[in-house]
Amino acid sequence: MKFALIICTHMRPQALLTLMKSVNEQSLYPDEILIIDGSIDDATQVIFEQPLFKHLRYYKVEDKDRGLTKQRNFGIKQVGDTIDVVCFLDDDIVLEPDYFKALLSTYTTYPNALAVGGYITNEVQWEVSDGKHKKDQFYFEGYMRNEPSRFKIRKLFGLLTDVTPGYMPTFSHGRSVSFLPPSGKIYQVEQIMGGVSSYKKEVFNTHKFSDYFVGYGLYEDADFSLRLAKKGDLYINTNARLAHYHDASGRPNQFKYGKMVLRNGWYVWRVKYQNPSLKARFKFHATSLLLTLIRMSNIITTKDQQKAFTESLGRIVGWFSIIFNPPKVNR
Repeated sequence: MKFALIICTHMRPQALLTLMKSVNEQSLYPDEILIIDGSIDDATQVIFEQPLFKHLRYYKVEDKDRGLTKQRNFGIKQVGDTIDVVCFLDDDIVLEPDYFKALLSTYTTYPNALAVGGYITNEVQWEVSDGKHKKDQFYFEGYMRNEPSRFKIRKLFGLLTDVTPGYMPTFSHGRSVSFLPPSGKIYQVEQIMGGVSSYKKEVFNTHKFSDYFVGYGLYEDADFSLRLAKKGDLYINTNARLAHYHDASGRPNQFKYGKMVLRNGWYVWRVKYQNPSLKARFKFHATSLLLTLIRMSNIITTKDQQKAFTESLGRIVGWFSIIFNPPKVNR
């Protein structure tokens, strides 16, 4: 099974170089590596002027192709005809040596798979379940992790999700795949994270990443996953392990981020649920408001008061915008 790796990058040359060093140490090496660079300077290009990595092609895109989803679509067009699977990685990732070997094996285990996601190891601390089911812990598949405060508060108001991690409830605001434990199992889901994803190449004959998600592209992966899940099966392989280091460079300011949380969150909700019930609509807005209030409380409870304030303001503006000027959803 031949596979290509596409890395879309923007102003993160050192993080990208660290990722590529971990790619170089893989037990299963990509047949093609495509670097799609949306940087406005030449710092990334300089790194790849020397042939440091096998099978690598570098592309510096113009403004019309700049932005995460546009760069991904550009990269797909450059993939060779003999490729079976297309993998994507964020540029601030570091892989464990058997990442691709484990990821690609999923397509053999589940030939019906249209997409397979990897498993991030450094963002959540999991432990083997103590069997006590404490209120401050989330339990799943024989493991436990700290329950985030926002979920504890949501539970008090009857706004806790009623579906398993990786699926979207009728009012959105579900648990992400970060609530799947490091069990070594393969889980079927309907959402995978775009920065640690892979897809059968045939998927792109009928699907592309949406241009609605300009620039940073928050929740673009949820949009693509939810549309694809209507056509076939998606999986997370918890043996395909990597670390995500969230490089701060290239991210939007907090106001824009807060606005995107609401507008893009509403958009992907409506990708799956075109006509949600009145109850689902109420719970979506109630949860959005509650999460905004929790973020506003960080103005007092955290040291990053300015960030909490500007993000909260962005969320408020985003919330009013979906009421008076909702996005047009492309399904």
